[in-house]
Amino acid sequence: MFEELRNACQGGGVGGFLPAMKQIGNVAALPGIVHRDVGLPDVHSDYGFAIGNMAAFDMKDPDAVVSPGGVRFDINCGVRLLRTYLDESDVQPVKEQLAQAMFDYIPVGVSSNGVIPMSAKDLDEALEMGVDWSLREGYAWAENKEHYEEYGRMLQANPNKVSAKAKKRGLPQLGTLGAGNHYAEIQVVDEIFNEYAAKKMGIDHKGQVYIIVNNHQLACAWNASPEGQDYLKGMAAAGNYAWAFAKVFRTTPDDLDLCVIYNISHNIERTVSVHRKGSTWAFSPHHPLIAVDYQLIGGTMSTCSCILTSTEQGMTETFGTTCHGLDFQDILDKLADMGITIQAPESYKNVTDVVNTCYDAGISKKANN
Repeated sequence: MFEELRNACQGGGVGGFLPAMKQIGNVAALPGIVHRDVGLPDVHSDYGFAIGNMAAFDMKDPDAVVSPGGVRFDINCGVRLLRTYLDESDVQPVKEQLAQAMFDYIPVGVSSNGVIPMSAKDLDEALEMGVDWSLREGYAWAENKEHYEEYGRMLQANPNKVSAKAKKRGLPQLGTLGAGNHYAEIQVVDEIFNEYAAKKMGIDHKGQVYIIVNNHQLACAWNASPEGQDYLKGMAAAGNYAWAFAKVFRTTPDDLDLCVIYNISHNIERTVSVHRKGSTWAFSPHHPLIAVDYQLIGGTMSTCSCILTSTEQGMTETFGTTCHGLDFQDILDKLADMGITIQAPESYKNVTDVVNTCYDAGISKKANN
């Protein structure tokens, strides 16, 4: 973060981002902020709020604000973890065929169309119902709800607050993986830090295979204003749309020997108007809005991912928020070897360092890589 600030002070750069440190300072000055403005270990600049920024606002304060810049555009982008009972030795002989099958059967990319046929009425119902719509239509398993935050449905959602343009774009895309840094990976357990927590997830030995899926300007309005309330209802509908993207299998979980460990949300505004941008909520065990207290921290194809569990200290210090993940440093190094550079490489942090910092700060505990 300091490197980002130093580079900005030297001048001569391009682009419209403010350094993350300046953005955090700007957010701290917004009306109605509670406690403190938090920059997490993987923080870097973006539009409005920094990515990896968390700030809470008092919804009872008539001067408090709600800001789309504090949530980001890919609302409820998150990570889903699926457990298998396969071992690495089962997958290695067929990994090339498996990778090709994933490309063949998972729609991906900006212009891709989903495998779920939808009418405008179906879309409105999905925006309102979230994973309940997927269950009703047979696209999800009954036990899914027990592994989703808020059980897969934000009750304040109002499809009428979502624009016709957004609906037109979203209508053919339900069931796609998306684009950008969204991905689906087959991963192997490499380290177990907390055997008790790992066994509760059904992860009981190294080499076990699981599947991880990442799918899903400083403007603001008064929280109590019609614009602020419309945004919250539209945001909730967008969150439900993300949850409605469930697994589309043509068989039962028992037949596949596969189950959801957890589905965690990024980029969402929650109670006490907590804005989480590029960060993950991490509520303490037994909180009524969560089924379990796991946080899924994604890496990239060349780095590890990590499962964390929450702490009471995190609830106090960061309103139940922890890091987001995604580590592009190895990719940046390879691009540099090829003579290719990108703007603001300091934005990307080593995922292991980020996770260890959250652990050292006491806001998360490590379960396994």
